[in-house]
Amino acid sequence: MEIVIYVLLGLAIGVLIGRFLLRSLLKKQEIAAQNKVKRILKEAEQEAEMLKKNRLLEAKEKFLHLKAEHEREVNQKNNAINQKENSLRQKEQSLNSKLEQVNREKQELDNVKKNLERQIELNNKKQDEVEHLKMQHIKQLETIAGLSAEEAKEQLVNNLREEARSKAMIQIKDIVDEAKLTASKEAKKVVIQTIQRTATESAIENTVSIFNIENDEIKGRVIGREGRNIRALEAATGVEIIVDDTPEAIILSGFDPVRREIARLALHRLVTDGRIHPARIEEVVAKTKKQIEDEIVEIGERTVIDLGIHGLHPELIRMVGRMRYRSSYGQNLLQHSREVANFCATMAAELGLNVKLAKRAGLLHDIGKVPDDNPELPHAILGMQLAEKYKEHPEVCNAIGAHHDEIEMTSLISPIVQACDAISGARPGARREVVESYIKRLKELEELALSYPGVEKTFAIQAGRELRVVVESEKVTDAQAEILAADISNRIQTEMTYPGQIKVTVIRETRSVAFAK
Repeated sequence: MEIVIYVLLGLAIGVLIGRFLLRSLLKKQEIAAQNKVKRILKEAEQEAEMLKKNRLLEAKEKFLHLKAEHEREVNQKNNAINQKENSLRQKEQSLNSKLEQVNREKQELDNVKKNLERQIELNNKKQDEVEHLKMQHIKQLETIAGLSAEEAKEQLVNNLREEARSKAMIQIKDIVDEAKLTASKEAKKVVIQTIQRTATESAIENTVSIFNIENDEIKGRVIGREGRNIRALEAATGVEIIVDDTPEAIILSGFDPVRREIARLALHRLVTDGRIHPARIEEVVAKTKKQIEDEIVEIGERTVIDLGIHGLHPELIRMVGRMRYRSSYGQNLLQHSREVANFCATMAAELGLNVKLAKRAGLLHDIGKVPDDNPELPHAILGMQLAEKYKEHPEVCNAIGAHHDEIEMTSLISPIVQACDAISGARPGARREVVESYIKRLKELEELALSYPGVEKTFAIQAGRELRVVVESEKVTDAQAEILAADISNRIQTEMTYPGQIKVTVIRETRSVAFAK
């Protein structure tokens, strides 16, 4: 028991000693921490004091720097003001000196003016004296001659006028005689030079095209079952397709070169592709027509570029391209127009006229032969109206309208175009009158049938011996188609002149189309 008590006492004493030691340790640590805080605060105060001194020094230096800059700017402005003041003083002195000089010059001018006035006054007095002496001299002459001054003057003028008139008449007669002797020679010289400087080939357009094939087996595919392919091709193009015994060739016959070219290109595509049936034929012909229209525009653009003609209306350019597929008495119309344009340019240059206007008028002189509607007007008048419509120069319009004497010529270019047109068409082999009249008859035949309501397309084939008329099935019945064929044939008999007989065929086609969806 005592041992336990001793142990507990020992423990209590140890606890007390430990608490005392712990308090002493904590007290020391607290004192150390306080000392450290004081030291840190002191260092912070010292550092803040240093920063404050540095900032004050920097602010002072900056103030001094700004003050120096301000003083320098003030000095510069003062110097500038002083310079301007000096300059103004110099200008003022200069103006004052100039003003003094102007005053002196003014005084001198006043003196000169006074002298001139005195001189003029003296001259007036002298002139009055001269006039008085002149009048006395005239009166003396009138007394001596027995004529007044006006009568003598009139007699002198009449004598001089008669003498001048007689001399002028003699000179005019000499000039006219010389002009008569040289005009014919000079005109022939200009025409010969024009023809020699423009060399072109003479080409005759025909009405038949030959389509070459590799073998005769293709002919059967072109004809089709019971001739349906060839009928579809003829109906789509308006050209007669002749498949005969001619080896490796199919003949395309038609008076319109555009239709023949469309038929040739379409047939070439069909043969190359190998698919030949009515639906494909219609598709290919439609694409070929679009291609030909594009080529026509390209030909027109290339032609005006080659001739150096600028600013032509797009519609006129298209008409120039269509000339490639037109003929004038068998002569290709585009080749003829290009030739006339070059002739006109050469002749205008020889005569010292406007070469560009002459060339423009030469190219467009037959533009009235191109339109498809072909109204009842001479082609020269129609061409002049087209040129006026598309704002061509008045001299060009007059040259187009007057090249066949339909209207009066009002410019020097008009007779040049007329002469060059005659030169181009008069060369041997250039034209063929029979072909022109034949084509005109076929066009009139087609237009006669087109005048009936419900007619969609007309084609004159077999050299005008057959007229095929395609009607719209919605507007014309089968019974009306028979009546239409009779009416057209009767009208042809009464209104047209033709050799042999003409077969009129009215075609009415009905199609039923449905789509499976």
